Amino acid sequence: MTSRRFPTSAPRAALAAAMGALLAAGTLTGPAHAAGGPDRQALARTLDAVRDAGMYGIYSEVRDGGRTWAGASGVADVATGRRVRPDMVHRVGSITKTFVSVAILQQVARGTIELDAPVGRYLPGLVPGERGRTITVRMLLNHTSHIADYIAPAFPSLLEGSGKSLDDHRFRRIAPRELVRMGLAGTPTGEPGAAPGSYSNTNYVLAGLLLEKVTGNDAADHITRHVIRKAGLRHTSFPRSPHIPGPHSGAYESLYGLFDPPRDFGVYDMSWAGTAGAITSTMDDLNRFYRALLRGELLAPAQLAEMRRTVPVLAGGFPIDYGLGIYALDLPCGRFWGHDGGVFGMATQSLSSEDGERQLSFGVNRTKYQQIENGAVVPHAIDFAQVEHLLVALCGADAPTARTAAGTPFLPFPADRGAPVRP
Repeated sequence: MTSRRFPTSAPRAALAAAMGALLAAGTLTGPAHAAGGPDRQALARTLDAVRDAGMYGIYSEVRDGGRTWAGASGVADVATGRRVRPDMVHRVGSITKTFVSVAILQQVARGTIELDAPVGRYLPGLVPGERGRTITVRMLLNHTSHIADYIAPAFPSLLEGSGKSLDDHRFRRIAPRELVRMGLAGTPTGEPGAAPGSYSNTNYVLAGLLLEKVTGNDAADHITRHVIRKAGLRHTSFPRSPHIPGPHSGAYESLYGLFDPPRDFGVYDMSWAGTAGAITSTMDDLNRFYRALLRGELLAPAQLAEMRRTVPVLAGGFPIDYGLGIYALDLPCGRFWGHDGGVFGMATQSLSSEDGERQLSFGVNRTKYQQIENGAVVPHAIDFAQVEHLLVALCGADAPTARTAAGTPFLPFPADRGAPVRP
């Protein structure tokens, strides 16, 4: 099937790009958030709409001040019809990067890491030559290192229009240094520090190795003790086995119609994602985490300010305002901070207002359900329905329609959820 080549990267920030286009066109001027907390009936309707559009299962938690709503719609297991629940443990993919960045910035506050020091100071020889002397810790965290992503060489069949790599590597253990080697062997996407940056998972595997070198501890153990536990999270972890801990859904991968019916990758060795994307969590824990972070409970003010200094970064060709393991998204009702993530069969979005008062985290259990035409991912009804849920959750039940405006589709992550080769 060598004639069918899947995109090797795609815009994780299609939501931000489309929203920006709509705002520039003056077609989205949304209302302030609805008074009285989350509109439970409207939120439930939007979840059902995602399910009705073709998603197997979606679970979500919305917070507005002291008021919380949690809901779920659809099935966790397509064979048995077992229903999804709001409290399910979920692979959150690249949201892991925020946790890693917090751990690094804690070390910055202690004086053991300097953000603008070269990576070679901490990992001599791992990034060879001039790049090791030029690429800084900050460049890893904000994706301006221009080190290539390792995902394509880790799953080479995806570049040939085949899912064989996904099946072959289900129980494959791959060391972080091997992932870094793959990334460094790729063609750099630019000069270190150049804008715009280029999103690459290799950066955060390197950040994990740097954290280990400085602390003398396993990166996952260190993040668990100093970030996860400090935030009071009870259902968040780096699993040590291919299994998702606790009650969870299947992880159904469609791979743009290649897997028909979609294949369940719920049991999978996540060493390929590591500190770039291996964490599992719940929607409640994610909201707790970002609220604690944005309210200054995990970082000192100086480090939190550094985290929120954004630069333009291209994710699959679309620009996003990326900080240090977190990005900013301007919605009609204000600026929100957070991250999203996608692994084989599972995708997640988590966004919080700047004061941590308004929050949304939701997960879905089917990915790459779109089709590809002329090398581009074609938006699916599921994408539009997810944006409706996002807008109702964060901007209120009267938020403007997410369907179209001035002929421009408004999508959350048609390719982030569709990109076959990144967490």
